[in-house]
Amino acid sequence: VRVALIGYNNVGKSTLMNVISKRDVFAENKLFATLDTTVRKVVIKNLPFLMTDTVGFIRKLPTQLVESFKSTLDEVREADLLLHVVDISHPNFEDHIASVNIILDEIKSAGKPTLMVFNKIDAYVHETIDEDDLVTEKTKAHYTLDDWKNTWMSDIEQQSIFISALNKENLEDFKTQVYNEVKKIHIQRFPYNSFLYDEYVE
Repeated sequence: VRVALIGYNNVGKSTLMNVISKRDVFAENKLFATLDTTVRKVVIKNLPFLMTDTVGFIRKLPTQLVESFKSTLDEVREADLLLHVVDISHPNFEDHIASVNIILDEIKSAGKPTLMVFNKIDAYVHETIDEDDLVTEKTKAHYTLDDWKNTWMSDIEQQSIFISALNKENLEDFKTQVYNEVKKIHIQRFPYNSFLYDEYVE
């Protein structure tokens, strides 16, 4: 089973890859820190699979990155499960999601099983309105994380989870969700394969 980390540029895919695979992939908070796809074998509980860290998606790709991006698109096409990582702390994260979805649509990968991973909850801040302020209208800038969870995020068909890869918040829930999704695919593909060894708890 192949799992691909996808998402807009600089959303924390490489940091998440490091935490999950327990190995070092170059991760830095700047544009295009990842220029090549990286594939790692990952094991969650008793289930091994391949995880790919891809080049960050972006609206207008610099020409020198086109070749790197082609290899990323191939990895996405071949993936069985997409982990769409989003920087929830970025003010334009909804636009970033839309940009990624347009590319997925263009490469006919929009229908793949997808887990929405809202990362960087540690960096998320929202504006507040004083209780006695009756003039200021509540906008998305005032949304708490719980407010966001009750918007369109609760209506989308894909499952979603809120994490901080940097601070390792909610990572056990993330691993459980990934495990469940990979197991579904594994069972469909190998219906008569009972797992080689018993599930264990880390």
